Formats: sequence, C-alpha cells, structure tokens
Amino acid sequence: MACEEKTIEKIELKRELGLFSAVSIILAVMIGSGIFVSPTSAFERSGSVGFCLIVWISCGVLSLLGALAFAELSTVVPRSGAEYAYFIEAFKPLHPYAGQVPAFICSWISVILLRPAEVAVITLTFAEYSVQPFSGYLCNLSSDSMAMLKKLIAIMALSLITYINLISVKLYVKVQNVFTVCKVVACMVVIIGGIWWLSSGHVELLSNPFRGTTTSAGNIALAFYSGLWAYDGWTATAMITEEIQKPEVNIFRSTLIAVPIITVLYVSMNLMYMAALTMSEMKSAPAVAVVWADRVLPSWMSFAIPLGVALSTFGCALSIQFSVARLCFVAASEGHVPRVFSYVHIEKMTPAPAVILQSILSLACLLLGDIIALIEFASFLMWLFYGLAMISLIIMRRTKANALRPYTVPIVIPWLILVVSIFLTVLPIAYEPSIKYLFVFMFVLCGLIIYHVFVYKKIGNTLSAKLTYVMQMLCLVVAPDKKED
Repeated sequence: MACEEKTIEKIELKRELGLFSAVSIILAVMIGSGIFVSPTSAFERSGSVGFCLIVWISCGVLSLLGALAFAELSTVVPRSGAEYAYFIEAFKPLHPYAGQVPAFICSWISVILLRPAEVAVITLTFAEYSVQPFSGYLCNLSSDSMAMLKKLIAIMALSLITYINLISVKLYVKVQNVFTVCKVVACMVVIIGGIWWLSSGHVELLSNPFRGTTTSAGNIALAFYSGLWAYDGWTATAMITEEIQKPEVNIFRSTLIAVPIITVLYVSMNLMYMAALTMSEMKSAPAVAVVWADRVLPSWMSFAIPLGVALSTFGCALSIQFSVARLCFVAASEGHVPRVFSYVHIEKMTPAPAVILQSILSLACLLLGDIIALIEFASFLMWLFYGLAMISLIIMRRTKANALRPYTVPIVIPWLILVVSIFLTVLPIAYEPSIKYLFVFMFVLCGLIIYHVFVYKKIGNTLSAKLTYVMQMLCLVVAPDKKED
C-alpha cells in the first residue's frame, strides 16, 4: 500500500491582505463616525470656513508624513504591532530592564484599555444609528428600554465582529472590503449632495470664507489638535505587517493611496457641511450629517446618513479589533502578556485567544456604561507612542544603518512628527487640566508594577501555564512555528 505524502501546513498567520485590502483597512480605521457625527471642533476653533479647510488639509498632510515614516519602519522591522514592534527593536538592546518599558506600556494601554473601550463605544454608536430609521416604530419604548435595546444590538454587533475575526482572515478581508466601499459611498452621498446644494445657488455661507478667522494661538493649536485626532488610524497597516502580501511595497503604496483619499473626503465633506449649516447649527446638532441631510437631501433619502454611519462604525470596529488582536499576539510572543495569546488556531490560522481577549474586554466596557471620557483622557498617550516611534526611526537610522530600506523618508519628517506628538500630548493637559488625567497616570504606574513583577521577575509562570492549558483545550490553539531568519 503506497504511502501518500501529506503537506503539513505551517502554523502561522497567513499573508491574506493585498494592496486593495491594505487600502481598505486604513480607510476603515481612519473613517469612523466622527466625520458624520461631530466634525465641528476644528470649525469652531478656526473661526472661518477658509481657515478651517486649511487646517483639515494641513492635518491630512501631517498624517501622510507620519504614515510614510511608519512605512519605512515597517521595512526595517517587518513585524506586526506597529510602534510596539519598533520600540522592542530600538529600545530593548539599550537596557535589559528599562529598554522594554516603552513597548510594555504601549501594549498595556492599547490592549487592555484603549482599543477595547474604543470598540465598545463604536458598537454603541452602530446601535444608535441602526435603530434611528425605525424610531417611529419604537416611540412607545421608555428611555430605559431604548437604552437596553441599543446595548443588546451593540453586544450582537460585537459578537458578529468577534466571529468574523475568529473564523477566517479571508472572511474578514471580504467583509471589510464591502463595508469600506459602502463607507466611501456614504461619504460621496454627502459630497454629491453638497455639490447639488451649491449648484442651486446656496453659496451665501461661503461668500466671505476667511471672515472671523481666529488670531488666537491657543485656538489655532486646538483647531489642529481636533483635526489631527480625526485623522488618527494611519498606522493600521503597520499593525498587521505580517499578514500583508509584499509588505515592503504594499504598506507604502496603500499609505500613498488611502491617506490622500481620506484627506479629500474630509475636506470635501466639511466644505459641504459648512455650505449648508451655520457654526451654531453645527455645534448644537447631535449629529451634523443628519441635520445636514434634513436640509439638503430629499426626504426619501433620509435613511442614507444613519445607514452610512452604521456601516462606517461596524467596519471601523471590525478593523480595530482585527488590528489590536495582532498587537496582543506580538506582545504575547515577547512575554508582555501571557504567552497563550500568541497562539494560533490549528485550522483557521487566526490568533483566536487574542481575539477572544479583546472581545471580553470590549464586552466589559459595554457593560460598565459611560466610558467615552475614559477614552478621551487615555487617548493623548497614543501620540506619545507615535513620538517614541519617530525616536525609534532616528535611532535605527544609526543602529540598523545597513538594513534593507526600499525607501526612506527625509530625516526632517520624523523630527516634525515628534514635535507634533509632543504638542498633542502636552496640549490637553495644559489647556484643560483635570483630575481624570491622574487616573491615566495611575493606570500607567499599575502597568509598571505588573511589568516588574510578572514580566521582568517572571513571577506567576505557573498561573500562565494553567491558562495556556485551558485555552488550548477550549480553543484548539498551538504556538506558531518559529519563523526562519
């Protein structure tokens, strides 16, 4: 009886994302609900239509420069995890103890707190706009019942997102690409509707575009602060480097395609909003795009904006969970979270334990209640990490001078982004100091204690081994095969 040789598939994350999917994930993460719901802050701070558009364009250019710097870093350190992986490569060799601290705190903030909370808030926004077209049928529900309904829809959305990310990367790619196309179509509805509005002669709000421009340095700084936060998410492809086909070219290309597209969409949509709504109307609107649609679009299209927000938020939450699960996967491989979270499902080739952890943490945030303030006060640390990534690039220009770099950014770019990151880290604390920032620093301090006890001293390995055993039995996961150098 002849023995048939079987090809044993290597246990690892597979490269399933091509150029289109890489562009799609950047669009998905960067375009959330903000551009539809609350794009007002930059307009309010800048004082005029013309200067507001300059702010949005400038923020798009700065975001592109930062993303290109990350694209270079992804060729020098071809690992998933974005800034986390860069911290490991740049700082770990410098000191056996302190060298790992930036990477650990980055994973501690992102994996345990910030990204799961973001997914929770985004799924709640999805629920809010999913029920809005049916509000006429739900008017008899009490406010408590309506809140419970929205929370249940959010939990269902989170469950579906988790299922997609667990079952197959190919399924994720297909679903994400569809939702991203729908998201861009929703943006185009606003732009085309606005062009029709302007062509009908409604140009009075744009007649003197620089009237009222602020001269306050503080307001100018806050306008840029608001705009730059709206563009956050440009590190998305660097977070999943190991699953992108030809990452040495596709990360760079996807950045050059996606960020300018988003800049054009953001600038155009803000122009259309400001052409139809006054600043006071935009400030008082619970959702700017909905108020804009009531004025500009025909009544039969009233469903378009709530549907667009729902599609946009679902796709955004799907991609954020996908990305942060990869950060968790890489951090576990370094021992910064329990090793089992670097394990891969033996059939699906997905980081199942990491996805499940993110789902549980997001569910906890959903059940806790109001967590938006928590995100706002913790988010300023992300720009601190972006600044440290620029320092990593500068360091590795020396320590890895001979590394293969298909392209390099001018050295002025990382220095510029470093200055911007310091500005975005310090400004919220200086402008509006709050006791809540103390909570963030306490959370960081707690992370340092955990790092010292469980990572550096390696206390608790027995508990980690038991967790690994349970997860392997429940989830059919194993450690990925070693990568060949």
